[in-house]
Amino acid sequence: MYTTIIVEDEHHLREALSILLEMVAHEEVQIIGYAASMDEAVKLIDRLKPDLVFMDIQLKNGTGFDVLNALTYKAFHLIFTTAYQEHAIRAFKYNALDYLLKPIDAEELTAAIDRIDQQRETFILGTPFHQVDKDVKKMPERIVLPTQEAMHVVHIDQIIRCETSGSYTTFFLSDGKKIIVSKSLKHYEEILLPPTFFRIHQSHLINTHYIIRYSKEGMVFMADSVSIPISRAKKELFFKLMTS
Repeated sequence: MYTTIIVEDEHHLREALSILLEMVAHEEVQIIGYAASMDEAVKLIDRLKPDLVFMDIQLKNGTGFDVLNALTYKAFHLIFTTAYQEHAIRAFKYNALDYLLKPIDAEELTAAIDRIDQQRETFILGTPFHQVDKDVKKMPERIVLPTQEAMHVVHIDQIIRCETSGSYTTFFLSDGKKIIVSKSLKHYEEILLPPTFFRIHQSHLINTHYIIRYSKEGMVFMADSVSIPISRAKKELFFKLMTS
């Protein structure tokens, strides 16, 4: 069970997130404290040393980023919660597990909690947030894809997109090849990182370098002549990423 602190300056939103966590993750999450301001958050996190923090970005006397930069204790998993999209790109640099838009969707919250176990293998205790992006979350140049026939060594820049079907993931490469592996898309989402890679849909992770065009209606057209819909939850974040 992950000891958890919620940093949120609006009381009704703190209560709403608490209730939602009880509904979807009561066996995984134990809330041990709340903070409504930057100063409260810094003191509480440094004192209680939680496993997980839900961090609102706009606080009464500062921002969630100010909290992170002021902390002494930084060995926790981080999920940003906000009503605004403009901080999304910066949030990725703090090694956040996820960036949830208010009102928070139960399915998106569950997926964010599930990512904790996936990140544990690469999470370095005590690594400052401003260093995590360089020390932990650096994307490799190549990836090994195991199949029944062979171990395929693939350069990251060869990957156009990945598509999941159940517990299998299909890699579509720039030379026209397809490689099917028996691992979930979630596994590879932890390796193929934004902003180069972006999960625009529950079933699709794309290499943004291979986007030919995208429409305001929410369709992305890839270099392999495939069009993919952008999920409603990811649409605004995708547009923000592309315009950045």
